[in-house]
Amino acid sequence: MVEFDVVELDEAAHPEEGDMAPDFTRPLVNDEYWADVALSELTGEGPVALVFHPMDGAFPATYIWNELRDRDLDAHDVTVVGLSISSPYEHKTLIDERGLADRDVRFFSDPANGVAAEYGIVNDLDGMTGISEPRPATFVVDEDRTVEYAWVASEWPAFPEYDEFEAAVERVA
Repeated sequence: MVEFDVVELDEAAHPEEGDMAPDFTRPLVNDEYWADVALSELTGEGPVALVFHPMDGAFPATYIWNELRDRDLDAHDVTVVGLSISSPYEHKTLIDERGLADRDVRFFSDPANGVAAEYGIVNDLDGMTGISEPRPATFVVDEDRTVEYAWVASEWPAFPEYDEFEAAVERVA
């Protein structure tokens, strides 16, 4: 078993339930291509389940996407979107390796971590000066970009409250 220290994270100043989710435009990746898309474009089509995760290939991202892949989130009329600092190429690899190509899941690529900064969930990586990624977080956002559900990690590593997240997805669908 791999051993690691659990690190308490500073309190995050993230959007709470009832707040307006910050809008942003970044490359949105699926298993075939990517293009710049705004969050507001996605919410214009319906609710969005936004999953911030560590860089692709890191064990927390693997665990998060394995768990979400195995849940039936596709059965709901909600767009499931991941977001990390990983490049579109790395996202395409994650989609392939995690078996997400047959799921309706897409990923925003945000290498500069600007979206995490807008959401107040930046995680500076220990021992890597100038490198940060989003801390694990999940938000369910309705068509008006109102946050209907918010969970943000308070320690690293931490994993979403999957049952609560899935229940929130079901509520807005």
